[in-house]
Amino acid sequence: MNQSALLRPDWTPATVALMVLGFMVFWPLGLAMLAYIIFGERLRNFKKDANGAADGFFAACRGRGRGFRAYRGPGFGSGNVAFDEWREAELNRIEEERRKLDEMREEFDAYMRELRMAKDREEFERFMRERRSGNGGSVPDVSKA
Repeated sequence: MNQSALLRPDWTPATVALMVLGFMVFWPLGLAMLAYIIFGERLRNFKKDANGAADGFFAACRGRGRGFRAYRGPGFGSGNVAFDEWREAELNRIEEERRKLDEMREEFDAYMRELRMAKDREEFERFMRERRSGNGGSVPDVSKA
């Protein structure tokens, strides 16, 4: 298992151990780990949205800059119209490839989320089946305390 799977924002043994250790060493560290466990998935989505907004803003700025360069004459380009056209076409092709890769990454992230949810659902259903059949006697009944 890789490091990112161990430290995903979920109640895994590694994240709980780090949270407890954080509270023992310096309480704000434990609190930060608790916040990561609870709000980590939302922070990842926030980061993705913020990065997308920033990328869009800077792409718009770059687009405006190219438009002005075309009217300022040969001092701002290469001076070779054929090269400038080829370069622009290549940059557009690379941007299209990047967009496709971003879409594939988003699809894969959604697939992994669904896979984790299905695994969690299957484990819970197995637990409930064992509990109903009487094999789950190791789980204490806290309602009788």
